[in-house]
Amino acid sequence: MAFLRTSSESFRSGIPARYRNNSGRMGRITRILSGTVLVGVMVGASAPTAGRSFLRGEPGESASRTGFAASAQQPVGKTSIGKAPAGKTPAAQPPAGQAPAGRTATGATRVPNEMGRFPIVEWHQVVDADGSYKVSRERFRAELEELYRRDYVPVNLSEILDRTFSVPAGKTPVLFTFDDASPSQFRYIEKNGQLVVDPTSAVGILLEFIRTHPEWKPKGLFCMLPAAAAGHAFFGEKGIDGQLSAWRFRKLQFLVQQGFELCNHTLWHAKLNKYSDAVVQEQFARGAMAIDSAVPGYKVRGMALPYGLWPKNRALTLSGSWVDPKSKRTVTYHHEAVFEVAGGPARSPYDPQFNPKALPRVPLQGGTKLSTTLDLLDKPGPMARFVSDGDPKTIAKP
Repeated sequence: MAFLRTSSESFRSGIPARYRNNSGRMGRITRILSGTVLVGVMVGASAPTAGRSFLRGEPGESASRTGFAASAQQPVGKTSIGKAPAGKTPAAQPPAGQAPAGRTATGATRVPNEMGRFPIVEWHQVVDADGSYKVSRERFRAELEELYRRDYVPVNLSEILDRTFSVPAGKTPVLFTFDDASPSQFRYIEKNGQLVVDPTSAVGILLEFIRTHPEWKPKGLFCMLPAAAAGHAFFGEKGIDGQLSAWRFRKLQFLVQQGFELCNHTLWHAKLNKYSDAVVQEQFARGAMAIDSAVPGYKVRGMALPYGLWPKNRALTLSGSWVDPKSKRTVTYHHEAVFEVAGGPARSPYDPQFNPKALPRVPLQGGTKLSTTLDLLDKPGPMARFVSDGDPKTIAKP
């Protein structure tokens, strides 16, 4: 399918500069869209444009640059999010005996160590009960609460790569990653004729936690699948889990608008070790094209390996190109960071051995416990945690 050029400057003006792809590598490959993307817009206010999706030949999404220009100026605090069910709001106060900020469980002040390790935590589905690649909603809330109590502060991938994150003294950065773009991570529901974020989805739970814990900001990385099965296609399609295909693009736009970042997870979760170099490059290029179609000009800086499997030619995880057989357009991609599926806490970006081309993660699912990793980080030794000195101009060493 041919892709039309559009500058989409009305939308791009609302995106922080670090998210924009100014190099033109994607050639501004986007689709002309129609309708509105204002979060909370009346359902059915605009009819989607007829056409075929570049993903699977489905009807095109409903979203206009004009509509989003207004949405991009909407303050974060005004976003419509449904109320959490009774009894589901995290406790505002830490439990009795909790150590004060910047102190260990014994009450000792943490010694600054900005060469220490930090966790890159990894969630997949947030559902009713724990399981393989699943955590319950109650557990997800509890894990956010534990990270908060133990003085972890969310940061973005771009801040790690650029070494620009600022963490208060005595605290530790944590990077949230969400793989597979399932509806359980981000759902819309209709309420009083408007679309609102489902408070029982991971995004709804996280934003409500941030609202009640203002020291945290909306930061984290969503590793996107545009065309996988079972609704793993930009957080849902075809009515799966109540999600319409027309809502997919606006979900990505909403995440970027809030302050989250997007990551490439291939087109449909391909086992990269099975495929030729040509197929591997197509998976990455089309994944990047899909993100660019939803958020024109977005600069994708990282990718997550499906199943943790490397392609035969590992260099293709970082850069490559693919030629669209219909438009004859060459699409290139470039990733600065590659996420593995496991491996434990990551090295500090100030550590000379820090390697963004193979970043380990801490997967959270049935059978694993976040506290195991956090307890390890609290022990002295080679896995000791990163502890900020509160001064971004200096790098504290133990």
